[in-house]
Amino acid sequence: MTPPNPAIFREYDIRGTYGVSLFDRDAYAIGRACAAELRARGGRRMAVGRDGRLSSPALEAALVEGLLAGGVDVVRIGVGPTPMLYFAEASLEDVDGGIQVTGSHNPPDDNGFKIVMQGGALFGAAIGGIGERASGLTDSVGARGVCEDREILRAYVERLLEGADARWRAQAAGLRMGWDAGNGAAGPALEALAARLPGEHYILYATVDGHFPHHHPDPSVAENLADLQALVAARQLDFGVALDGDGDRIVVVDARGRIILGDQLLAILAQDLLQDRPGALILADVKSSQGVFDRIAALGGVGRMAPAGHSLVKSAMKQTGAMLAGETTGHIFYADRYYGFDDALYAAVRLIGAVARAGRSVGAMLDSLPRLVNTPELRFAVDPARKLAVVAEVAARLAAEGAVVDMTDGLRVTRAGGWWLLRASNTQEMLTARAEAADEAGLAVLLAEVDAHLTLSGVSRGA
Repeated sequence: MTPPNPAIFREYDIRGTYGVSLFDRDAYAIGRACAAELRARGGRRMAVGRDGRLSSPALEAALVEGLLAGGVDVVRIGVGPTPMLYFAEASLEDVDGGIQVTGSHNPPDDNGFKIVMQGGALFGAAIGGIGERASGLTDSVGARGVCEDREILRAYVERLLEGADARWRAQAAGLRMGWDAGNGAAGPALEALAARLPGEHYILYATVDGHFPHHHPDPSVAENLADLQALVAARQLDFGVALDGDGDRIVVVDARGRIILGDQLLAILAQDLLQDRPGALILADVKSSQGVFDRIAALGGVGRMAPAGHSLVKSAMKQTGAMLAGETTGHIFYADRYYGFDDALYAAVRLIGAVARAGRSVGAMLDSLPRLVNTPELRFAVDPARKLAVVAEVAARLAAEGAVVDMTDGLRVTRAGGWWLLRASNTQEMLTARAEAADEAGLAVLLAEVDAHLTLSGVSRGA
């Protein structure tokens, strides 16, 4: 049996290009490996879902065959967003783990697997362990598991609706919202949800289509929001919500078409949460604006940095008891009245509630945040053998000068005029940087400091 390409086993999940680095045989091997891992943990039944990519049916079939051959029973829940798979794993008493076949927001030919077992996402060494098991398979198999299909969409939508509590339904009746599902896997769930939410709802591209005929389903890229912005403007809507390809990331646009990314959205949602949970712990990833942490503190909450990566944030929430968390990429995690996983539809429901309860527009909430200038995430290639070494060298120089450095994930350096971040990518042979200041001049100073450190280590970010 040809072992899978080791490059597909990433920090947070398993990903590759179908027919190039990821094949049906790999899905079978991963199924066998996950079955062995689940059984070693005392589990016996796995839920399996998939997104709408053209390669997902074949990969799902091979994955399920591998799970069955490995002696694990399978509950197939069909096409839906990744959070629906997480919901199945969390809510079905006879299920011990779950695997979603999904390429998320990646190019159409990419695909992969997100894995949870016994309430926790697999990442890091655990993903590496799946790769080792998949590479060491023999042809021998034991007793086969059994497979069943189970409808979960209606129960998932009902659970989402629990976030729309009676305290704000009447106030939300006058809100008018736009949605863009991007032809991703969340479309049918979105249609069922919006039909029962208060207010007026206008939905774009809810039909699941792996060709992604209208735009790529990555809402963190501004050009992919153009249709939603046009809808909000044409209909004079209060705000719009864009989902990524597998429904676990959310980006919002206000009535003026301004883009509200994940860390800004987290600050808006934190205000509503802290009304009910005074002093709650809220996590934001290390790439998040300092304005987010300042706002959480001003509202009486406790803000803390978490490492970047959806699996790492989920794990940090469990360890710390945080009620809410968010990443700049648009992953929003609620443990308050929910399960602690990233779910764009649930976050949208809570956003509607936050707007209704506050009696203020999303744009007004955005305007209340500190006006800071920041870079996008700057990614640049580095020699794989030097990726971690460069960060270590910069860390040593910063320690020698007594700099204020948070090392939650890479190096986040606080200066009088702002902060800058340097970290090694968990998924690519790259370094990433970001900086934030009060104005453009301050930002230039911070970036010059980053570049100076990189030059000393023989690296250029090419900018």
